Amino acid sequence: MSPVATERKQILSVRDAQVEFRSNQGVLRALDGVSVTVQQGETLAVVGESGCGKTTLARAVLGLQPLRGGEIQLLDRQVHGTDRRMAEFVGMVWQDPFASLNPKWTVARSLEEPAKLVGRKIDVAAVFREVGLDDRFMDRYPHQLSGGQRQRVAIGRALALKPPLVICDEPTAALDLSIRAQILNLLKDVQRDSNCAFLYISHDLTTVRFLADRVAVMYMGRIVEEGPTELIFTDPRHPYTKALLDSAPSLDKLLQLPDAPEGEIPDPHSVQKGCRFAGRCGFALRECKEIDPTAQIEGQRRYYCFNPITLSD
Repeated sequence: MSPVATERKQILSVRDAQVEFRSNQGVLRALDGVSVTVQQGETLAVVGESGCGKTTLARAVLGLQPLRGGEIQLLDRQVHGTDRRMAEFVGMVWQDPFASLNPKWTVARSLEEPAKLVGRKIDVAAVFREVGLDDRFMDRYPHQLSGGQRQRVAIGRALALKPPLVICDEPTAALDLSIRAQILNLLKDVQRDSNCAFLYISHDLTTVRFLADRVAVMYMGRIVEEGPTELIFTDPRHPYTKALLDSAPSLDKLLQLPDAPEGEIPDPHSVQKGCRFAGRCGFALRECKEIDPTAQIEGQRRYYCFNPITLSD
C-alpha cells in the first residue's frame, strides 16, 4: 500500500493557545502557548496535576473558552465560540454523567438533543445498542440508571452524530473500578468502528496507558513533553514527567509513598522566567531558571528541557 493511502487526516490542530483568567490576585494564564495535534483514529491523552490546564484546553476546543492568543482548527474550520453545528464536529463526555444529563429529561431525549440542534434525526434505539444498553432503558431518567449506564448514555450522546473528534474529560473518574474497564473497552470499540479521534483528558495514568496512542504532559499551562505512550511511560525525558509517573500507584509500590518534588509550586499569577518546573527540579541548571526552554525533537517525541533525564539517571 502506498504511503498516501495510509496517511491519516488531521482532525484537530491547536497552535500556541493562550487562555487567561483575571481575578483580584492578578492574571492567571491557564494555557500558555499550548500546541497539539490529533489525527484521525488516534487517541491523544493530556495528563498532569489538577489545575495544569487540561480541562481549560477541552473547553477551548469546544469553543466554550475564548482564546487570548493562538488558534484552534477542527478539520477545515476555525473554532470561534460555540454554534449549533459544533455537535457535528466534536462530541463531549464529561467526568460526572449524573451532572451532565438533564435530570428532568429521559435519557433518550438527552441522547437525541445534539441531533435536534442541527436539524437531524437519529435512530436512538440503535445508538443505545451501540453503547451496550438495552433500548428498554430509553424512557428512564438518569437517577433510574447506574453510574456506568449513565456514562454509556453520555458516550452515546457524544457519538450520536458520528463526529470526527470526541473529547473525554476524566470519563471514568466517577465510576467504580469494576465499571471503568467496561467503559474503556467501550471507547476502544467505538473508535475501532467509527475511526474517530479522541482527546482524552485524565490524571489516571493506568487508563491513559491502556487507551492512548500518544501522551502530552502538561504543567502549569504548558506542554512539557509529548510522544508515543510507551515511550513516555518507559523512558521519559522531562523531570516532571518522571515525577508524575513515579507518583502513580502500582503493585510494586504498595504501601510506599513517592518523594514529593523539592521546592514550592510557583504562584500561577506571577510572571515566570525560565522553566516552570525549575524550582522543584533536581536536574535544574542555571539557564533553566532564566531562559524559557525551546522544543527538543527526538524522533517522535518532543520535550522542553535543557537537562533531560535518561534511563541511566
